[in-house]
Amino acid sequence: MSTLSLFDDLPSQVAKEIADLRKQLQYHNYRYYALDDPQITDAEYDRLMQRLRELEAQYPESVTPDSPTQRVGATPLSTFQTVVHEMPMLSLDNAFSDGDLLAFNQRVQDRLKSAEDIEYVCELKLDGIAVSLLYRDGLLVRGATRGDGTNGEDITQNVRTINSIPLRLLGSGYPAVLEVRGEIYMPKAGFNALNEKARMAGEKLFVNPRNAAAGSLRQLDSRITASRPLEMCAYSVGWVDGGELPETHSGILAALKNWGFLTNRETRVAKNIQEALGFYRRIGEKRDALAYDIDGIVFKVNSRLLQDTLGFISRAPRWAIAYKFPAQEESTILLDVEFQVGRTGAVTPVARLQPVFVGGVTVSNATLHNRDEINRLGIKIGDTVIVRRAGDVIPQIVQVVESKRPVDARDILFPEHCPVCNSPVETVADEAVARCSGGLVCAAQRKEAIKHFASRKAMNVEGLGDKLVEQLVDLGLVNNLADIYSLTREQLSAMERMGDKSADNILAALENSKKTTLAKFIYALGIREVGESTARNFANYFGSFEAMAAADQEVLQRVPDVGPVVAHFVAEFFEQESNRVAVSALRAAGIHWDNIEVASPDALPLNGLTYVLTGTLEALSRDDAKAHLLALGAKVAGSVSAKTDYVVAGPGAGSKLAKAEELGLKVMDEAGLLELLREHGRQI
Repeated sequence: MSTLSLFDDLPSQVAKEIADLRKQLQYHNYRYYALDDPQITDAEYDRLMQRLRELEAQYPESVTPDSPTQRVGATPLSTFQTVVHEMPMLSLDNAFSDGDLLAFNQRVQDRLKSAEDIEYVCELKLDGIAVSLLYRDGLLVRGATRGDGTNGEDITQNVRTINSIPLRLLGSGYPAVLEVRGEIYMPKAGFNALNEKARMAGEKLFVNPRNAAAGSLRQLDSRITASRPLEMCAYSVGWVDGGELPETHSGILAALKNWGFLTNRETRVAKNIQEALGFYRRIGEKRDALAYDIDGIVFKVNSRLLQDTLGFISRAPRWAIAYKFPAQEESTILLDVEFQVGRTGAVTPVARLQPVFVGGVTVSNATLHNRDEINRLGIKIGDTVIVRRAGDVIPQIVQVVESKRPVDARDILFPEHCPVCNSPVETVADEAVARCSGGLVCAAQRKEAIKHFASRKAMNVEGLGDKLVEQLVDLGLVNNLADIYSLTREQLSAMERMGDKSADNILAALENSKKTTLAKFIYALGIREVGESTARNFANYFGSFEAMAAADQEVLQRVPDVGPVVAHFVAEFFEQESNRVAVSALRAAGIHWDNIEVASPDALPLNGLTYVLTGTLEALSRDDAKAHLLALGAKVAGSVSAKTDYVVAGPGAGSKLAKAEELGLKVMDEAGLLELLREHGRQI
């Protein structure tokens, strides 16, 4: 289809001028952002843009989503929608020393059964936010955050405002479906200007460029994002359909650059691991002079054939590693050590520090982990210590400066009794963690247990947040899990920042939570090492809570994915009378569920069938749909293949649906799924 055919209703001369203006503006955007080699002045660019705006205002039917004028931001959103990545956005393993990187190279050679030099692409690890951009036939249709690697947030409106992201790909030869992955970041100059503007307006300053970029991307009003100086650097591709890609990673980066993306100009190909190490040292020397923040170098095997041979582990590719630069460190003084108690009773020492600015934030607390870590460091209260932000996130004390130890430095005494409830603190053999033995007698454990019990993936008591739970426990209104179901309107409305309407909403949420599932109830109890998936396995295996509670460790280990450690904790939970009393009180409060009819796998109606869920489900959440299918014996996979039997496609289904149709697989909508579930006795 010709460009002019898009504007059949426009005068031919107008259509031609609009098409030419867009082509010129896209080209000059590419020269400016991707090549850093502008061919016209800013004033000339502005005149071209202004002329295009005038024509589009005069002929509004000519406006298309990929027009350069459509970057200014759209109507604010009320919330971000969830996106399921067609291919998981995996994290990278880290190296922290030359030895780690050399060991990585040796693992690559060993797996390839070759002593030949490996060629690596060396890329700067930009300190920003990882994103996924999906293009169909060259047009940007979706932008998403990395999220947890499987699910991200739809930020399409926001990424469309970033000039270095092409709304339409340049050139030719790109696949029909192309997912481009990269890092959105804020250059130092833009960050400084943004903070100076905030300072002049008396507004809160951003701590560092990464926080500024993250905050800018998560604006529900994309006009705010459009006002922020963000850039996006492409570093790889994800899901691809309908086209061929170069055989090397460096070739892919070159192709992305030709298609209109900014790629990092410092990227180099190293012939072997020694050249890679040299690159790391050179960049380390010029790190502070770069126009943007980086926190390391990413090394990737260049050959895509070798990448495929090396494959992946569960969370990271075997063919790539991030060699982190030494974390930013500062010295400060350890003022005191306090001990916090968690949901499982773990007693954790927390260092109270003289505040110090490290890695972009002011640090006043740091974890000391456990007694073994205190002994390893040989640390005393009053010591001068080196603080590092491990992984640029969690502050850690990494070293004691013994030469500066004051004469009145005090030993850190680990408590023999819980600092909250005074119950004995116990240390189990082979465990570094000390635990309060008080159980739900301990207010700290009680608070954390109630927070977990009421959380969204457990009993889902909306409105019963952390601060409210802490108030209720501190006031003695909630002393066990069942007490939350005895709360009154008067008690709740008297809480801080609560009124009658909020109290009524919480009471309604409590009432709604009483009808649950066996799997969610098991998970809500907070048994050590029993997460959502394990709780679901227990529910499906035993069918009833009574059967699970009566099982010994040998029987518990027959449940799929349950080993001796989990079996021990479950058996120990039910051996304690206080836990049995707590469960009885919850049942007496009205919590109920439908028991599951247990059948052998061969007898389950969907045994041996594989389903894939894609798109938006409205009557069921994706987790609930998966749980129903698993209960009927089906396997629920995350990707479509020739082994897939059925694809359940809701609104917004994309590449998974397209691949299912290409493979000739059976596809059903949500109504078909609901009919199937009801046919097999599932209550929806």
